[in-house]
Amino acid sequence: MFQKEQQLIEEKIKEFCTANDIALAELKWQAIPFSGEWGFSTSFFQTAANEAKLGKGNKAPVPQKAQEIAEQVKSQLGSVAGISHIEAVKGYVNIYFKTSDYAHRVVDEVLANGTEFGRGDVKPETVMVEYAQPNTHHSFHIGHARNTILGEVLARLVEFAGYKTIRASYPGDLGLGVITVMWMYEKFYKGQEPTGVHERGQWLLKLYVEANQLLEKKENETPEQTSQREAYEAERRDMYRKWDAGDEYVRELWRVTREWSLEELREVLHMLDVKMDVWFYESDVDEPSKAIVDELIARNIADDERPNGGAVIVKIDEKLGLTKEKYRTNVILRGDGTTLYLTKDLALAKVKFEQYHVDRSIYVVDSRQSLHLQQAFAILKLWGFPQSEKCYHLGYGFVSLPEGAMSSRKGRVAIFKEVYDEAIKRVLSVEAEKSVDIPAEEREKIAAQIGLGALVYSMLSVDNNKDIVFNIEEALSFDGRTGPYIQNAHVRATSILKKSTFNLQPATFDYELTKQEIELIEQMSQFPQKVQQAAEEYRPLIMAMYAYELANAFHSFYHAVPVLQTENENVKNARLRLVAAAKQVIVNALRLLDIQAPVMM
Repeated sequence: MFQKEQQLIEEKIKEFCTANDIALAELKWQAIPFSGEWGFSTSFFQTAANEAKLGKGNKAPVPQKAQEIAEQVKSQLGSVAGISHIEAVKGYVNIYFKTSDYAHRVVDEVLANGTEFGRGDVKPETVMVEYAQPNTHHSFHIGHARNTILGEVLARLVEFAGYKTIRASYPGDLGLGVITVMWMYEKFYKGQEPTGVHERGQWLLKLYVEANQLLEKKENETPEQTSQREAYEAERRDMYRKWDAGDEYVRELWRVTREWSLEELREVLHMLDVKMDVWFYESDVDEPSKAIVDELIARNIADDERPNGGAVIVKIDEKLGLTKEKYRTNVILRGDGTTLYLTKDLALAKVKFEQYHVDRSIYVVDSRQSLHLQQAFAILKLWGFPQSEKCYHLGYGFVSLPEGAMSSRKGRVAIFKEVYDEAIKRVLSVEAEKSVDIPAEEREKIAAQIGLGALVYSMLSVDNNKDIVFNIEEALSFDGRTGPYIQNAHVRATSILKKSTFNLQPATFDYELTKQEIELIEQMSQFPQKVQQAAEEYRPLIMAMYAYELANAFHSFYHAVPVLQTENENVKNARLRLVAAAKQVIVNALRLLDIQAPVMM
């Protein structure tokens, strides 16, 4: 926010150090918490350590030398417009602003930039975020929602931070699980098809559960039951072989039933305001991945042990020259010539790097796949792709229910659409009592905004690596770290501005600010830095926690600081501008979290 002043000071420091042959380390600036004034500072400890290593100057201890350099720098900086004073303390140079100027600058910059406040400078790299990729022939459940929400929010953060961003989905449309649903449909339900996008998706899950019950070995089953189960298993395996051989009938059945599943996925993504740029399918890279195996064998990266009854493997640790086991040895093609997930991940990465010119590739995949993805990245490195160094796995933990873990095989899952409908129903029951003056149609729209916001925030407010026990009552609470609590801050800011007769007149902040005003301004000023931090660290949680802290600061301000009742016109105008700026930053933060900002609750 104060880049011009910071840049000017940096230039003066660099000029001084160059002129005096001082081995200046990289200047790392950090904000100084408010203690009567706002400011920022930088340390000269690393510079002092550099000087000591080079044997330059006196042999004073590093802390003493750092302080000497800081004092010298301070004496050379002189006066800088917009800066109230400069200190050299314990090896740091502290730069302070006049409080009224700082507050004025923060509020004005927010209002001037509006929805663009906090956007980072354009970066030279292209980032692809891969997420929202459930297996087809299943229904979209709350665990899939965590994946999709984490990916979408990360994509929004990376894009807002200044990177060209490509959103990609890679649904798994191959494998025995897919064939299981097709077999069940063909055997027992052929010609049946529920109406409705979500109903069809949920019906596919029902078929999957029923099929697994038929195919699962039972305790004390009779010889007749065993014979029947084995016959069913043979039929399923036969259908899989036909699919693999390109049987026209089986392939058409696969395309039709796959589309039922994809229709539901697209509808859920629309509900979540997720717009994919690229759709990859596992089936698309199956054949190309086999050619890649041949290339890796030819380049002596992979070893072909099929002549001896084995498979095609990559001895990753050995090829990388590692003496300790890290990536192990991995199979990339079975002895029967069929591919694995790893094989297809290599083919997909090749497409990303060569066709989409991706510099950074982020995989939003559950934490159990960590070793698998690290192996894929290591093979990409052996293959010669420099982008392998910037492949990143954003892992996430399980989502379970209060009654226990979910299981698609057993049908014990929380279907996303059902949870979404239940959330809206509960919000409507509360709104019906609180907001009788709001028309029913508008009330339903608000309920959808609140219900979905609660679901989304519940997936973001826990560190991605931790498991979640999803509790709908906690998620819908209007108090604490929840989506509705943050949304309510926006509603309160909107209410104040609606009641005002002023049109955000110019104002100064040259009065004694309350601690609530100071905290609110402090939070707002941190937004651009939080955007960059969350994007660079690939951590949506940073923005989720920031949004809560910002909302909390506004709620405290709302309860303690009079705005419309203030008699001093300048103070009233300043506070109205502060409310408008806070409202804007809340909107910006919510937008990055894929949460809407209702105007009434």
